[in-house]
Amino acid sequence: MTDRGRTRIVAVANQKGGVGKTTTAVNLATALAAIGEATLLIDLDPQGNASTGLGIGREARDPGAYAMLVEETAFTRCVRTSAIPGLSVLPASEELAGAEVELVGMERRERRLESVLAAALPSGGWSWVLVDCPPSLGMLTLNALVAADRVLVPLQCEFFALEGVSHLMRTIERVRRNFNPRLELLGILLTMFDRRNNLSELVASDVRAFFGAKVFETIIPRNVRVSEAPSHGQPVLVYDVRSAGAQAYLKFARELIHMESVTA
Repeated sequence: MTDRGRTRIVAVANQKGGVGKTTTAVNLATALAAIGEATLLIDLDPQGNASTGLGIGREARDPGAYAMLVEETAFTRCVRTSAIPGLSVLPASEELAGAEVELVGMERRERRLESVLAAALPSGGWSWVLVDCPPSLGMLTLNALVAADRVLVPLQCEFFALEGVSHLMRTIERVRRNFNPRLELLGILLTMFDRRNNLSELVASDVRAFFGAKVFETIIPRNVRVSEAPSHGQPVLVYDVRSAGAQAYLKFARELIHMESVTA
């Protein structure tokens, strides 16, 4: 296990949709588990796409994140083992869509997830907890940022890539100042990179110039197998492990492990 004896809690966040956020959460979690890092993926997006991508049908998602956050259902009842050895998942049920409103009136509304994880993780045995956030900066994302140590920002290699990221950075700074002083930017992951398109190269260059060392070396290519995999309820590493997308996520997981070992 990497060093909270030590569990890393990473919020996978970007308020812009369609950037590969959920794809990254699912496939990074799978890749980490595949290389021996016990991992928990928490689906905090009411769309439930991460749950779908791991083959958890809607009829099997209750109790899930909503029951845990709003109804205070025991964490152990909400976590499932997945078909991937070493990977557990806490799914998003349909009721999670109402949590944004219901959490507003609750005590310690922004710390619900933090409190649950503080009690559960010492006995969970996970090296990594990844939280797939909604494509917004509402109460669910705030819960993830308050609970997390780091934020991973997937950023697509397209024209509007940097638009809105500065807003997310300001949000991270506000959360750090007001709720969670340990919160840091883990890094920027470039996604949907198309080598046939000069624009992808230009965007990647601009992002590296802007964020510097906070941009991971690994780049996730635009890959049809990555797009196909969720319709089969599988991560791309299961659907087609030899595909360029699967190999990129394995490379990224190894880069992440190496980076954490160097900075530990």
